[in-house]
Amino acid sequence: MGRLTPGSFVCHPDRPDWGIGQVQSVIGPRVTVNFENAGKILINSDAIALEPIDDMKKKRD
Repeated sequence: MGRLTPGSFVCHPDRPDWGIGQVQSVIGPRVTVNFENAGKILINSDAIALEPIDDMKKKRD
């Protein structure tokens, strides 16, 4: 996975019900993501590979 940056959009591979999330902060492997259906969640990116969503796909959905 490439480097996540604040403002980028992602989804959780095991929790599609959380919806699209926007990265709020990245500190080492700790990524805080604000998901549309789950709120702010702290993710360990060493354990979970968040899937990036490009802006064009987000606009189509």
